[in-house]
Amino acid sequence: MPELPLQGVRVLDMGQIYNAPYATLLMALSGAEVIKIEPIGGEHLRARGEVSRSHGVPFAMLNSNKKSLAIDVRTPAGREIVVRLTADVDVFVENFRPGAAERLGLGARAMREKYPRLVYASGSGFGQVSALSDVPAMDLTIQAMSGVMSITGFPDRPPVKAGPAVADFSGGIHLYAAIITALLRQRRTGDGAHLDIAMLDSVIPSMASNIGMLYDEVQLPSPRTANRHGGLAVSPYNVYTTTDGFVAIIVVAERHWVSMCELMGMPELCQDPRFATAAARIDHMDEVDELVESWTRTRTRDEVFEKLRRSGVPSGPVRELSDVLADPSLRARGALQDLQHPIYGDVVVPHSPLRFEGEERVPIEASHALGADTRQVLSASLGMTASEIDQLMADGIIR
Repeated sequence: MPELPLQGVRVLDMGQIYNAPYATLLMALSGAEVIKIEPIGGEHLRARGEVSRSHGVPFAMLNSNKKSLAIDVRTPAGREIVVRLTADVDVFVENFRPGAAERLGLGARAMREKYPRLVYASGSGFGQVSALSDVPAMDLTIQAMSGVMSITGFPDRPPVKAGPAVADFSGGIHLYAAIITALLRQRRTGDGAHLDIAMLDSVIPSMASNIGMLYDEVQLPSPRTANRHGGLAVSPYNVYTTTDGFVAIIVVAERHWVSMCELMGMPELCQDPRFATAAARIDHMDEVDELVESWTRTRTRDEVFEKLRRSGVPSGPVRELSDVLADPSLRARGALQDLQHPIYGDVVVPHSPLRFEGEERVPIEASHALGADTRQVLSASLGMTASEIDQLMADGIIR
């Protein structure tokens, strides 16, 4: 089996909830050794699992293939353990509110002065250097302040948040990208770095079409375009009713429109001045949508999808999340994996979207119980004796 891309890379992960833990999950599933350090009571996402099994599943999804240490870093002895562990790692990851790590004595400046080759990665809502850096940031607040909510929903209704945690995970993906970029330079020059990745910065590029609308000469009364294209630059582009659900359809090229007209039994629409060109269809968007839905509403969702699929027209049935998790093709591809978790029972967890041709996928290993690897890591990495570890446990420094 070929060596995994990040084999030999060691990571200290002090991430919590979604942002940083997703970045380190991608690293773990690419072969890195990830040591997750949590408070004695567990990080926030793990604590949610005490409410119910369903609240705990996200922790299992994001913390597979990581070792678990529980250390009270508010104590000098706990902080010293983290500092000593950092001597033998390549990457230190945290997503505390800016300034929190510094107050603990574990900030980027102090750690990199001690270990110059360290890649210290900070994820946050607004950035380490920002007029808003002191604002508590969660996915919802970033969606609100980034403009994501302002463009989501129907024009005649209030703004709504996007269903997925788009800001958290966009931040996590960019955090991963920055870490890998910095590791590449570290390997070439020996230099470390402090990475400052903000969720706000990360989510803005995803609104490219909507931002383009701001430069239109004709300003819309609302930036919310419902299920239409964010820049109202494509038609058809919508979600259409069928007899048993909905289907999303987008016409990207003129050949797609020609195929649609033939499928709908209305080839003459291709010659109609109102619909013959992309620009004309945009000017008559309501009429286009009505024509398309007059065809879809008399057919089943799967029938519409199969017809469009055979004709090469981009489309997709609107599926329930439970249907997606049961999709056999996603299991065959390895995107989803069934896992018998010792705490949460039988759950479905996603694998890394990163694939490398010719390499086997890393098997998913269930997230560890809180502090399950504390003794082993302190013994192997720091050479602590059993009696020293026992004393730290008795003092409440570790769990």
